[in-house]
Amino acid sequence: MRISFVPVRRDDRLKMSCVGDVLTLNGDILDFSSLPDGAILPRSAISNDWIAGDVERLQGQLHLSVMLPHGAKAPAETLFPIPVETTDGEVPVPPFDLEPTEIAEEQA
Repeated sequence: MRISFVPVRRDDRLKMSCVGDVLTLNGDILDFSSLPDGAILPRSAISNDWIAGDVERLQGQLHLSVMLPHGAKAPAETLFPIPVETTDGEVPVPPFDLEPTEIAEEQA
Protein backbone atom coordinates (compact mmCIF):
# COMPACT_ATOMS: atom_id res chain seq x y z
CA MET A 1 0.00 0.00 0.00
CA ARG A 2 1.39 3.40 -0.98
CA ILE A 3 0.00 6.24 1.12
CA SER A 4 0.39 9.90 0.24
CA PHE A 5 -0.40 12.51 2.85
CA VAL A 6 -2.39 15.72 2.43
CA PRO A 7 -1.40 18.11 5.24
CA VAL A 8 -4.30 19.96 6.89
CA ARG A 9 -4.36 22.16 9.98
CA ARG A 10 -6.58 20.30 12.47
CA ASP A 11 -6.48 19.73 16.20
CA ASP A 12 -7.33 16.02 16.11
CA ARG A 13 -4.72 13.31 15.64
CA LEU A 14 -4.40 10.41 13.22
CA LYS A 15 -3.51 6.84 14.09
CA MET A 16 -3.12 4.40 11.20
CA SER A 17 -2.38 0.73 10.79
CA CYS A 18 -2.73 -1.80 8.02
CA VAL A 19 -2.84 -5.52 7.45
CA GLY A 20 -2.70 -6.49 3.79
CA ASP A 21 -5.32 -4.39 1.98
CA VAL A 22 -7.13 -3.40 5.17
CA LEU A 23 -6.40 0.09 6.48
CA THR A 24 -7.50 1.25 9.92
CA LEU A 25 -7.79 5.00 10.50
CA ASN A 26 -8.55 6.02 14.09
CA GLY A 27 -10.39 2.74 14.63
CA ASP A 28 -12.39 2.86 11.38
CA ILE A 29 -11.63 -0.24 9.28
CA LEU A 30 -11.45 0.16 5.50
CA ASP A 31 -11.12 -3.06 3.49
CA PHE A 32 -9.87 -2.49 -0.06
CA SER A 33 -9.18 -6.17 -0.82
CA SER A 34 -12.00 -6.40 -3.37
CA LEU A 35 -10.60 -3.56 -5.53
CA PRO A 36 -9.24 -5.24 -8.69
CA ASP A 37 -6.02 -4.26 -10.42
CA GLY A 38 -6.41 -1.16 -12.58
CA ALA A 39 -9.64 -0.12 -10.83
CA ILE A 40 -10.38 3.17 -9.11
CA LEU A 41 -12.66 3.54 -6.10
CA PRO A 42 -13.90 7.15 -6.10
CA ARG A 43 -13.56 9.21 -2.93
CA SER A 44 -17.34 9.70 -2.96
CA ALA A 45 -17.82 5.95 -2.42
CA ILE A 46 -15.72 5.92 0.77
CA SER A 47 -17.40 6.85 4.03
CA ASN A 48 -14.32 8.03 5.88
CA ASP A 49 -13.31 11.68 6.23
CA TRP A 50 -9.60 10.87 6.48
CA ILE A 51 -9.39 9.60 2.89
CA ALA A 52 -8.43 12.58 0.72
CA GLY A 53 -9.01 11.24 -2.78
CA ASP A 54 -9.73 8.24 -4.97
CA VAL A 55 -8.19 4.87 -4.14
CA GLU A 56 -6.69 2.88 -6.97
CA ARG A 57 -4.82 -0.37 -7.44
CA LEU A 58 -1.87 -0.19 -9.83
CA GLN A 59 0.14 -3.33 -10.60
CA GLY A 60 -1.29 -4.96 -7.49
CA GLN A 61 -0.47 -2.10 -5.11
CA LEU A 62 -3.08 0.17 -3.52
CA HIS A 63 -2.47 3.93 -3.90
CA LEU A 64 -4.37 6.36 -1.71
CA SER A 65 -4.16 9.76 -0.03
CA VAL A 66 -4.91 10.38 3.63
CA MET A 67 -5.43 13.69 5.44
CA LEU A 68 -2.49 14.46 7.74
CA PRO A 69 -3.51 16.70 10.64
CA HIS A 70 -0.87 19.05 12.03
CA GLY A 71 -0.46 21.77 14.60
CA ALA A 72 0.49 25.40 14.23
CA LYS A 73 4.20 24.63 14.60
CA ALA A 74 4.41 21.59 12.31
CA PRO A 75 7.87 20.71 11.00
CA ALA A 76 8.75 20.69 7.30
CA GLU A 77 8.52 16.87 7.15
CA THR A 78 4.84 17.20 8.08
CA LEU A 79 4.03 20.16 5.86
CA PHE A 80 5.78 18.54 2.88
CA PRO A 81 5.42 14.81 3.57
CA ILE A 82 6.77 12.05 1.38
CA PRO A 83 4.57 9.04 0.54
CA VAL A 84 5.08 5.87 2.56
CA GLU A 85 4.96 2.25 1.46
CA THR A 86 3.37 0.24 4.22
CA THR A 87 3.99 -3.12 5.73
CA ASP A 88 1.60 -4.81 8.14
CA GLY A 89 1.35 -3.00 11.44
CA GLU A 90 1.27 0.61 12.57
CA VAL A 91 1.84 3.16 9.82
CA PRO A 92 4.24 5.91 10.89
CA VAL A 93 2.90 9.43 10.41
CA PRO A 94 4.99 12.60 10.46
CA PRO A 95 4.97 14.55 13.75
CA PHE A 96 1.94 16.69 14.59
CA ASP A 97 4.02 19.63 15.85
CA LEU A 98 7.57 20.54 16.76
CA GLU A 99 8.69 19.40 20.19
CA PRO A 100 8.98 22.24 22.75
CA THR A 101 12.80 22.05 22.60
CA GLU A 102 12.69 22.41 18.80
CA ILE A 103 10.41 25.46 19.12
CA ALA A 104 12.85 27.04 21.60
CA GLU A 105 15.78 26.38 19.24
CA GLU A 106 13.80 27.84 16.34
CA GLN A 107 13.14 31.05 18.31
CA ALA A 108 16.80 31.40 19.38
